[in-house]
Amino acid sequence: MALCLHVLPAKLINGGVAGLVGVTCVFPIDLAKTRLQNQQGVQIYKGMLDCLAKTVHTEGYFGCYRGAAVNLTLVTPEKAIKLAANDVFRQMLSKDGYLPLWGEVLAGCGAGTCQVVVTTPMEMLKIQLQDAGRLIAQRPVPTPAQASAGPAPSLAAPPPSRPSPSTRPSAMGITMELLKTHGLAGLYRGAGATLMRDVPFSMIYFPLFANLNALGQEGGGNVQARAPLWQSFMSGCVAGSVAAVAVTPLDVIKTRLQTLQKGEGEDTYKGIIDCTRRIMMREGPSAFLKGATCRALVIAPLFGIAQGVYFLGVGEAVLGLLE
Repeated sequence: MALCLHVLPAKLINGGVAGLVGVTCVFPIDLAKTRLQNQQGVQIYKGMLDCLAKTVHTEGYFGCYRGAAVNLTLVTPEKAIKLAANDVFRQMLSKDGYLPLWGEVLAGCGAGTCQVVVTTPMEMLKIQLQDAGRLIAQRPVPTPAQASAGPAPSLAAPPPSRPSPSTRPSAMGITMELLKTHGLAGLYRGAGATLMRDVPFSMIYFPLFANLNALGQEGGGNVQARAPLWQSFMSGCVAGSVAAVAVTPLDVIKTRLQTLQKGEGEDTYKGIIDCTRRIMMREGPSAFLKGATCRALVIAPLFGIAQGVYFLGVGEAVLGLLE
């Protein structure tokens, strides 16, 4: 335990740097995932590429990074907690440097549980900002004929082709409104669904990554063994994509529950069971896999980069410079 506490600062730095680098690279795909998952009736986007193309056309290139500031701010503690907690639990549960499969799964469960403290409010704010463009795109724009058919001509300027900044929600505005109306619990709306998604994800990801990362090494079960950078990166990519696709149905439920503003004709939900039932009845089983490709494309490089940076030992190098 003393060893765990001694290396914890380096693990936190590694996790934070890894999260920042990874999110910067894949955030536009994550935005597409959120918008695709929230589509219920009107299908504005036909797929990931169509979503990104329409987002760039209507909101500009930086529209693909709407909500990124929240993610970049909170991903450091989120990824740091997740990766550091898993490492600490693995060391606590290992005996003589070896960890059985049940210990790997239990360590992943602990890591997923710990991260929800930061993940839930981060996802809550990020989803509102990411989905705002989809809601604006759903609003019908009057044709010239419709506009001229009114009882009196309007002196107001026509609506802009891109949503004005004043119509877009801000992270601070959403936070203050939630705190004012619902208290701290407002920021933790969907916490149960987030826990239901992140715990199974970590239980799949971390054991799978550890075993892939140990392939070809002597004494592969040694938790202290260090793999080459390319192997850590590829292991993170494969394990991340498998775990991401496996929990996509849970991610769809979480996204729907945490979305505050709904489009015309879209369902609102009372809880996890109600959400599951309504999606199944109105949209069918395939709706639970909405955004699965996007999730795989987001999580694979995200965790590949994360594990690559983590195993490079950036945190240890930083602390070494400060000594």
